[in-house]
Amino acid sequence: MKKILSIYLTDLRNLWKVPTGLFLMIALAILPSVYAWINLEAMWDPYANTSGIKIAVTSKDQGAVVEDKAINIGNEVVDNLKNNHSLGWTFVNEQEALDGVEKGDYYASLIIPDDFSRKITSIVDGSMEKPEILYTVNEKINAVAPKITSKGASSVTAQISENFIKTVSTSILTRMKALGIDLEKELPTIRNMESRIFELEKRLPEITAMGDKALEIEQKLPEIKEKGQKIVELEKRIPEMDRAGDTILKIEERWPKIESAAQEVLVIQEKLPEIQRAADRIAELDQNFGKVEEALNTAIDKSRKADEIVTAALNALPKIETIAAQGGAFASQLANFLQNNDAAFQALIPVVKQNLILLQQTADAVTQLTGLLQDANLDPQKALAAIGLFTDRLTTGVAVIDRTVDLLTRLNTYLPNGPLADSIDRLNSVKTKFNNQLQTLSKIQSAIQRGEKPAKDLVDNLNTLSKEASSALGNILSRYDSEIVPNITKALDQMKSIAQNSATVLQTLQSQLPNIKEILVDAQSGIHFAQAQLDMLQKDLPNIRAKVHEASTTLQTKMNEFTNAINEAAPFVRNDLPKVEQKLHEAADFVRNDLPAAEDEIRKLSDLYQTKFPEVESAVHLAANLVRNDLPEFEAAVRKAADQIRKVEGGGSIEEILRLLQNDIQKQSDFLANPVLIKEDRRFPIPNYGSAMSPFYTTLSLWVGAMLLVSMMRVDVDNPDGLLKPHHIYFGRMLIFLTVGCLQAIIVTLGDMYLLGTYVVDKFWFIIFAILISKVFITITYTLVSVFGNIGKGIAIIFLVLQFSSSGGTFPVSTASPFFQKLNPLVPFTYAVGIMREAVGGMLLSVVLRDAFFLCLFIAICYVIALALKKPLSGYTQKVAEKAKQTKLIS
Repeated sequence: MKKILSIYLTDLRNLWKVPTGLFLMIALAILPSVYAWINLEAMWDPYANTSGIKIAVTSKDQGAVVEDKAINIGNEVVDNLKNNHSLGWTFVNEQEALDGVEKGDYYASLIIPDDFSRKITSIVDGSMEKPEILYTVNEKINAVAPKITSKGASSVTAQISENFIKTVSTSILTRMKALGIDLEKELPTIRNMESRIFELEKRLPEITAMGDKALEIEQKLPEIKEKGQKIVELEKRIPEMDRAGDTILKIEERWPKIESAAQEVLVIQEKLPEIQRAADRIAELDQNFGKVEEALNTAIDKSRKADEIVTAALNALPKIETIAAQGGAFASQLANFLQNNDAAFQALIPVVKQNLILLQQTADAVTQLTGLLQDANLDPQKALAAIGLFTDRLTTGVAVIDRTVDLLTRLNTYLPNGPLADSIDRLNSVKTKFNNQLQTLSKIQSAIQRGEKPAKDLVDNLNTLSKEASSALGNILSRYDSEIVPNITKALDQMKSIAQNSATVLQTLQSQLPNIKEILVDAQSGIHFAQAQLDMLQKDLPNIRAKVHEASTTLQTKMNEFTNAINEAAPFVRNDLPKVEQKLHEAADFVRNDLPAAEDEIRKLSDLYQTKFPEVESAVHLAANLVRNDLPEFEAAVRKAADQIRKVEGGGSIEEILRLLQNDIQKQSDFLANPVLIKEDRRFPIPNYGSAMSPFYTTLSLWVGAMLLVSMMRVDVDNPDGLLKPHHIYFGRMLIFLTVGCLQAIIVTLGDMYLLGTYVVDKFWFIIFAILISKVFITITYTLVSVFGNIGKGIAIIFLVLQFSSSGGTFPVSTASPFFQKLNPLVPFTYAVGIMREAVGGMLLSVVLRDAFFLCLFIAICYVIALALKKPLSGYTQKVAEKAKQTKLIS
């Protein structure tokens, strides 16, 4: 801390010793204030001088006649504008107005056409043409002037609209008052009609219900007619009913015999298991007879093959004797060959792995091809060339898989349990997928050659096949070193072991050849005997099979039908037959006692239907047509009339409507012309535009002051002995910057308030906040230059530009682009302008604390950056500064 203060005191003494430097510091303290004061004075109250904005006005209106009364609205507008001094209204002819706007003599022009009054009064005859005022503006003269002139044009149209509404409403209300007087005379008659209509409306549900009944009956007429026809048909069938009744009586007489026969079914059902077992044995013999025949044929084939094998063995014994004598030497040479060429066999292992890797690359390359085929801008020539290339690669891949599978299959024969079988199956699966891809590529190639885009399902299928093939090969490669290589090595060792053992086996075999020959002769004799017996049995086998099959088929077919019939009949006999007997007796009683009376009723109903139904049907159709065609319109008319009466009455009565119709016409007309009044409640009022802009321009001048300081003053300190550390230099030199910045803040704020007369509610805090803001800006700019050198000055300028648009100092930030809206909470200008506005308009403690917190946060961030980067970057910054000086242009 002592070294930091010593730097500050040294800076003050050096300034005091050099009057020019002291004068320069004073100028740096005052200069930013001049920037703020000039801008504020220039825009102190721009809207109070709008009378200098000239707008040319021309009226060509020829007027109109309404109800024998001549009116000219264009002249009325001109007369009103002559008394309006908010803008510089200038009254000239049309050509002068247009030329003046073109040359820039007038900012805008308003030309009222000759048919203006005629169109605005067209509402009287019902044509209702909207009049137009030609508004011409020269937007290149000034950016803000068109907005002001547009506001003036809008006020003219609003004034015309207000007068028009007032005039029209007066006429309408006068007519309405006359209608109210006539309505009052007819009030008793209206009341009587109201009560009748409401009473009829209450009865509408009953009328509707009656109509629904008529429609319901009409809908059921076909059903009634159908039932009537059935009664007529039923009458015709009375003789048949009589015959059926006689039949029922006869069945009742013979029922005891029927019941006795039915009981026999239950007895047979109990013996069904024994019958079924006998039939199953025969069926089982017939079903298994094929196995007997197959076993016999197999035995014959095996005996013949055995005979052939034994005969061949006997014929080969002489050769075996020769081989046994010479084979020992061959086996020994083979074993030596395998041992001496072991390196050649071991070379198979990396070759196979390399082939698998190449196959996986082929599969992955096809996956990439599908991406090309899915491209919306597919080039047919490139696609066909790629398909030809990948077709060749896949074909080669299939051949490689075949050779690899053949090799692994041969090696697998030397291994117990065939451990390479899974890998062989996977390679065969990959081969199948490669072949499927070749077929799919052929279809895609044909489609492209026809000028068509490949079908999506074909490309998706090709993609799926290539990924599955790549995955399968990846699985094989992942197990290659750990599983496949040990098994290949084991197979090669087994092959060498077998070759080594072959010599010993051949020597032992030579001494056993006589015994083997005798065994083979005995076996051949037994085989010949078995062959003779089997041939005899084979000749008789067809006859035996035909008889067994015939018996089995006949018995099984009849047995199934017999069993099903018994099982279906038994439950009926046991459960339903007693109920049938009861129903039979009831039916017989009906035939004897009730059937004659029922037949008489059927005859009466048939006669009634045939004579009276046509009259009833005609009457129902007539009523239904009335309900369909006339009733809805009647109901709608009644409800509409009732609703209209209720709407007229509203929340009150017709008397209230009469009272409204007979109100003061002038007051109602004024109300319609101006129905809404704005009651203004100004929170934190600021009397003029300059005072409202003082927070922004004061803040901007403080940043400009900070930029002037880092541009004019050095941020480094002479340190020839190296006693001062980077943080001593940083904080020591910053103190003189902060001192000048504090003076800048005091001068600009005092000048705002007492030189310009800026409106400020909290004057003391206005000064304090400016000092805080100056400290923040000094710290930011000083840190940038201290750490990054001249590059920091450029960053500070960029920072100023970004803050100017994102702080919301002039226009609301919500009107800026999304980029500046997102930048708003990240820049110090936002909080600096905000806290100054609090002092100008009236402070809210929560807002002040928030803005002060974020301003202090920027200071803390600068301290962290300086302490972390100043020392590491000091060497680089110094080199950049020295190179800049070599240009003899940059200090």
